[in-house]
Amino acid sequence: MAIDEERGDVREATWRVIDVRDPLLANRISDIDVLVHLAGDYAVDSDPSERRAYNLRAAQTVLTACAAARVRRVVLVTSAMVYGAAPDNEVPLPEDAPVAAEPDTGVVGDYLEIESLVRRSLRSHPGLEVTVLRPAAVVGPGVDTVITRHFESPRLLTVKGCNPRWQFCHIDDLVSALELAARGAVTGVVAVGSDGWMDQEQVEELSSIRRFELPAGLTFSTAQRLHRLGITPAPATDLHYVVYPWVVDCTALREAGWKPSWTNEAAFAQLLELRENRTTVVGRRLPVKEATLTAAGATVAVIGTAAIVRQVRKKRRG
Repeated sequence: MAIDEERGDVREATWRVIDVRDPLLANRISDIDVLVHLAGDYAVDSDPSERRAYNLRAAQTVLTACAAARVRRVVLVTSAMVYGAAPDNEVPLPEDAPVAAEPDTGVVGDYLEIESLVRRSLRSHPGLEVTVLRPAAVVGPGVDTVITRHFESPRLLTVKGCNPRWQFCHIDDLVSALELAARGAVTGVVAVGSDGWMDQEQVEELSSIRRFELPAGLTFSTAQRLHRLGITPAPATDLHYVVYPWVVDCTALREAGWKPSWTNEAAFAQLLELRENRTTVVGRRLPVKEATLTAAGATVAVIGTAAIVRQVRKKRRG
């Protein structure tokens, strides 16, 4: 059974056309045992307030409708980003590690709010079983995130004194984990990702993209300034996830007999293949006619020179 605002192209599914934010949703799922909620807007370039309003309303309506319709189990997907990325993070983080991400206007803030809704729903509806999957950096066809755009840049930003660790989750492995969760083989909070991790040297060798290093203070203060000016689509806190580690240990899935079919190296190789010659600077994709920007120019853009700031201010006054 598939639910969406319009019929999709999966012929094997029986489609029920309804907006998941519609309060009448409960009437359309009264014969369903398990619901996997994947209707969300996590586009990097979406309007932050509209995106959050959609995501929270959708999650809230689904949880309430499932409780009212006596659906046995609900499965939601957030992200391992909720653990936060920090230079002193344990590698890997256990699944029961504290949720330490900073609430912000970006996608991570949406994930935190959705998980808060889940906790409230469990208190209000104790008979409802809810499983939350937290994947590592998702990779695959159609995936467009702050992480994937990082590898469309002419240079890889790093912070002095810190060596990132990279873990990926291919969408094929996420789907197989969702199947186990739907069947009840795993419950509660479940991390999903390829085994182990890659260090920065491996990433640079496989991608042939060189790094450039900046002090942490300059990096984050400048990123915050560029975001306020509208140059970057994501808040400065999103930079944490490309310079600090947030690797997870997928204990629950492993104990249930699950094994990822994609290694980190294979998932990363596909990420590189799917870039399609795009060029991204400070998280924003450049139009094709501007995509000849040099690596040196990209570095200037990232550190936010006075010329960039003056140009934006002049445009606003004009």
